[in-house]
Amino acid sequence: MMRAGRAPGTVLLLTLAIASGCQPAPPPFPGTAQSEDRRPAQQAASQPLVAAARAQIGVTTRYDPAYRVLAYPGGDVPADRGVCTDVVVRALRSQGLDLQARVHEDMRDDFSAYPAIWGLSRPDRNIDHRRVPNLMRWFERQGWQQPITAAAADYAAGDIVAWKLNGNGLLHVGIVSDRRLADGTPLVLHNIARGTREENLLFQHAIIGHYRMP
Repeated sequence: MMRAGRAPGTVLLLTLAIASGCQPAPPPFPGTAQSEDRRPAQQAASQPLVAAARAQIGVTTRYDPAYRVLAYPGGDVPADRGVCTDVVVRALRSQGLDLQARVHEDMRDDFSAYPAIWGLSRPDRNIDHRRVPNLMRWFERQGWQQPITAAAADYAAGDIVAWKLNGNGLLHVGIVSDRRLADGTPLVLHNIARGTREENLLFQHAIIGHYRMP
Protein backbone atom coordinates (compact mmCIF):
# COMPACT_ATOMS: atom_id res chain seq x y z
CA MET A 1 0.00 0.00 0.00
CA MET A 2 1.44 3.32 -0.99
CA ARG A 3 0.60 6.57 0.71
CA ALA A 4 -0.44 10.11 -0.19
CA GLY A 5 1.66 12.00 -2.69
CA ARG A 6 2.35 9.01 -4.89
CA ALA A 7 1.60 8.54 -8.56
CA PRO A 8 -2.08 8.96 -9.55
CA GLY A 9 -2.23 5.46 -11.06
CA THR A 10 -1.03 3.97 -7.81
CA VAL A 11 -3.52 5.98 -5.80
CA LEU A 12 -6.26 4.58 -8.04
CA LEU A 13 -5.10 1.08 -7.19
CA LEU A 14 -5.19 2.02 -3.52
CA THR A 15 -8.76 3.19 -3.95
CA LEU A 16 -9.75 -0.07 -5.57
CA ALA A 17 -7.93 -2.06 -2.90
CA ILE A 18 -10.62 -1.19 -0.40
CA ALA A 19 -12.78 -3.60 -2.42
CA SER A 20 -11.58 -6.37 -0.13
CA GLY A 21 -14.00 -4.73 2.24
CA CYS A 22 -17.53 -3.60 1.43
CA GLN A 23 -18.67 -2.86 -2.08
CA PRO A 24 -22.08 -2.07 -3.57
CA ALA A 25 -24.40 -4.90 -4.54
CA PRO A 26 -26.76 -4.28 -7.47
CA PRO A 27 -30.23 -4.98 -6.01
CA PRO A 28 -31.73 -3.12 -3.06
CA PHE A 29 -32.54 -5.24 -0.04
CA PRO A 30 -36.20 -6.09 0.64
CA GLY A 31 -37.88 -5.07 3.86
CA THR A 32 -36.62 -1.75 5.17
CA ALA A 33 -37.34 -0.11 8.49
CA GLN A 34 -40.91 0.62 7.46
CA SER A 35 -41.69 -3.12 7.77
CA GLU A 36 -40.42 -3.45 11.30
CA ASP A 37 -41.91 -4.79 14.50
CA ARG A 38 -40.24 -2.76 17.27
CA ARG A 39 -40.14 -5.48 19.92
CA PRO A 40 -39.00 -5.16 22.58
CA ALA A 41 -39.25 -1.38 22.49
CA GLN A 42 -36.99 -0.86 25.50
CA GLN A 43 -34.00 -2.15 23.53
CA ALA A 44 -33.66 1.24 21.82
CA ALA A 45 -32.72 2.92 25.08
CA SER A 46 -30.28 0.14 26.03
CA GLN A 47 -28.35 0.10 22.75
CA PRO A 48 -26.24 3.25 22.34
CA LEU A 49 -24.24 1.51 19.61
CA VAL A 50 -27.42 1.06 17.58
CA ALA A 51 -28.43 4.66 18.21
CA ALA A 52 -25.00 5.85 17.06
CA ALA A 53 -25.28 3.85 13.85
CA ARG A 54 -28.85 5.01 13.23
CA ALA A 55 -27.76 8.64 13.69
CA GLN A 56 -25.70 8.23 10.51
CA ILE A 57 -28.85 7.77 8.40
CA GLY A 58 -29.44 10.91 6.35
CA VAL A 59 -25.94 12.15 7.22
CA THR A 60 -23.83 9.56 5.42
CA THR A 61 -25.58 9.58 2.08
CA ARG A 62 -22.80 8.45 -0.23
CA TYR A 63 -20.79 5.29 -0.72
CA ASP A 64 -17.21 6.39 -1.31
CA PRO A 65 -14.32 3.89 -1.11
CA ALA A 66 -11.58 6.40 -1.96
CA TYR A 67 -8.30 6.08 -0.09
CA ARG A 68 -7.69 9.15 2.07
CA VAL A 69 -4.95 10.31 4.38
CA LEU A 70 -6.56 10.61 7.81
CA ALA A 71 -5.69 12.37 11.03
CA TYR A 72 -4.53 10.03 13.78
CA PRO A 73 -6.01 9.10 16.15
CA GLY A 74 -9.69 9.83 15.60
CA GLY A 75 -9.35 10.32 11.85
CA ASP A 76 -12.36 10.03 9.57
CA VAL A 77 -13.48 10.71 6.03
CA PRO A 78 -16.14 13.42 5.53
CA ALA A 79 -19.33 12.51 7.38
CA ASP A 80 -21.47 12.51 4.24
CA ARG A 81 -19.60 9.54 2.79
CA GLY A 82 -17.84 6.30 3.58
CA VAL A 83 -18.00 2.53 3.27
CA CYS A 84 -19.55 -0.23 5.35
CA THR A 85 -16.69 -0.31 7.83
CA ASP A 86 -17.12 3.41 8.51
CA VAL A 87 -20.59 2.74 9.94
CA VAL A 88 -19.02 0.42 12.52
CA VAL A 89 -15.99 2.63 13.14
CA ARG A 90 -18.10 5.73 13.74
CA ALA A 91 -20.60 3.95 15.97
CA LEU A 92 -17.89 2.40 18.17
CA ARG A 93 -15.96 5.66 18.31
CA SER A 94 -19.06 7.32 19.79
CA GLN A 95 -18.77 4.77 22.61
CA GLY A 96 -15.14 5.62 23.27
CA LEU A 97 -13.53 2.87 21.18
CA ASP A 98 -11.34 4.18 18.35
CA LEU A 99 -10.83 1.29 15.93
CA GLN A 100 -8.38 3.31 13.91
CA ALA A 101 -6.02 3.45 16.88
CA ARG A 102 -6.78 0.00 18.29
CA VAL A 103 -6.38 -1.85 15.00
CA HIS A 104 -3.24 0.10 14.13
CA GLU A 105 -1.67 -0.63 17.52
CA ASP A 106 -2.47 -4.33 17.28
CA MET A 107 -1.16 -4.59 13.72
CA ARG A 108 1.98 -2.72 14.70
CA ASP A 109 2.58 -5.21 17.52
CA ASP A 110 1.77 -8.35 15.50
CA PHE A 111 1.48 -7.53 11.82
CA SER A 112 1.74 -11.18 10.75
CA ALA A 113 -1.47 -12.00 12.64
CA TYR A 114 -3.51 -10.02 10.12
CA PRO A 115 -4.57 -11.06 6.60
CA ALA A 116 -1.81 -10.68 4.02
CA ILE A 117 -4.10 -9.61 1.19
CA TRP A 118 -2.84 -6.22 0.05
CA GLY A 119 0.88 -6.83 -0.34
CA LEU A 120 1.83 -4.57 2.57
CA SER A 121 4.91 -4.92 4.73
CA ARG A 122 3.72 -2.67 7.54
CA PRO A 123 0.49 -1.18 8.92
CA ASP A 124 -1.22 1.78 7.28
CA ARG A 125 -3.23 3.72 9.84
CA ASN A 126 -5.15 5.51 7.08
CA ILE A 127 -6.89 2.41 5.78
CA ASP A 128 -6.32 -0.72 7.89
CA HIS A 129 -9.37 -0.13 10.11
CA ARG A 130 -11.56 0.45 7.06
CA ARG A 131 -11.05 -3.08 5.71
CA VAL A 132 -13.46 -5.82 6.67
CA PRO A 133 -10.90 -8.66 7.00
CA ASN A 134 -8.82 -6.56 9.41
CA LEU A 135 -11.83 -5.69 11.55
CA MET A 136 -12.85 -9.34 11.66
CA ARG A 137 -9.38 -10.35 12.80
CA TRP A 138 -9.28 -7.63 15.46
CA PHE A 139 -12.70 -8.64 16.81
CA GLU A 140 -11.52 -12.26 16.96
CA ARG A 141 -8.35 -11.29 18.80
CA GLN A 142 -10.45 -9.41 21.37
CA GLY A 143 -12.65 -12.44 22.00
CA TRP A 144 -15.80 -10.86 20.53
CA GLN A 145 -16.79 -13.88 18.43
CA GLN A 146 -20.32 -15.27 18.68
CA PRO A 147 -21.87 -18.35 17.05
CA ILE A 148 -22.97 -18.05 13.44
CA THR A 149 -26.48 -19.47 13.20
CA ALA A 150 -29.63 -19.15 11.12
CA ALA A 151 -31.72 -18.26 14.17
CA ALA A 152 -32.81 -14.62 14.39
CA ALA A 153 -32.98 -14.82 18.17
CA ASP A 154 -29.20 -15.38 18.34
CA TYR A 155 -28.49 -11.90 16.97
CA ALA A 156 -28.82 -9.15 19.55
CA ALA A 157 -29.12 -5.43 18.94
CA GLY A 158 -25.63 -3.96 18.69
CA ASP A 159 -24.03 -7.16 17.40
CA ILE A 160 -21.62 -6.71 14.49
CA VAL A 161 -22.04 -9.09 11.55
CA ALA A 162 -19.86 -9.71 8.50
CA TRP A 163 -21.07 -11.24 5.25
CA LYS A 164 -19.74 -12.60 1.99
CA LEU A 165 -21.98 -11.05 -0.63
CA ASN A 166 -23.83 -13.32 -3.01
CA GLY A 167 -22.79 -12.94 -6.61
CA ASN A 168 -19.54 -11.00 -6.25
CA GLY A 169 -18.05 -12.64 -3.16
CA LEU A 170 -16.96 -9.34 -1.64
CA LEU A 171 -17.12 -8.76 2.11
CA HIS A 172 -19.51 -6.52 4.00
CA VAL A 173 -20.12 -5.55 7.63
CA GLY A 174 -22.94 -3.95 9.58
CA ILE A 175 -24.60 -3.53 12.98
CA VAL A 176 -27.70 -5.45 14.07
CA SER A 177 -30.62 -3.11 14.81
CA ASP A 178 -33.02 -3.19 17.74
CA ARG A 179 -35.86 -3.16 15.21
CA ARG A 180 -37.20 -6.43 13.86
CA LEU A 181 -39.49 -7.61 11.12
CA ALA A 182 -42.77 -9.26 12.09
CA ASP A 183 -41.09 -12.69 11.83
CA GLY A 184 -38.44 -11.65 14.38
CA THR A 185 -35.59 -11.03 11.94
CA PRO A 186 -33.61 -7.97 13.03
CA LEU A 187 -32.82 -5.22 10.57
CA VAL A 188 -29.23 -4.17 9.93
CA LEU A 189 -27.59 -0.73 9.88
CA HIS A 190 -25.05 -0.62 7.07
CA ASN A 191 -23.75 1.25 4.02
CA ILE A 192 -23.78 -0.54 0.72
CA ALA A 193 -23.87 1.72 -2.33
CA ARG A 194 -26.49 4.19 -1.04
CA GLY A 195 -25.24 5.61 2.25
CA THR A 196 -26.17 4.41 5.71
CA ARG A 197 -29.50 2.57 5.73
CA GLU A 198 -31.52 0.33 8.06
CA GLU A 199 -32.66 -2.69 6.09
CA ASN A 200 -33.48 -6.38 6.03
CA LEU A 201 -30.03 -7.77 5.29
CA LEU A 202 -29.13 -10.27 8.01
CA PHE A 203 -29.98 -13.49 6.18
CA GLN A 204 -29.77 -12.17 2.62
CA HIS A 205 -26.10 -13.16 2.30
CA ALA A 206 -23.74 -15.72 3.82
CA ILE A 207 -22.75 -14.71 7.35
CA ILE A 208 -19.02 -15.21 7.91
CA GLY A 209 -18.58 -13.36 11.20
CA HIS A 210 -20.68 -12.56 14.27
CA TYR A 211 -19.26 -10.37 17.05
CA ARG A 212 -20.46 -8.80 20.27
CA MET A 213 -18.72 -6.04 22.21
CA PRO A 214 -18.29 -7.03 25.89
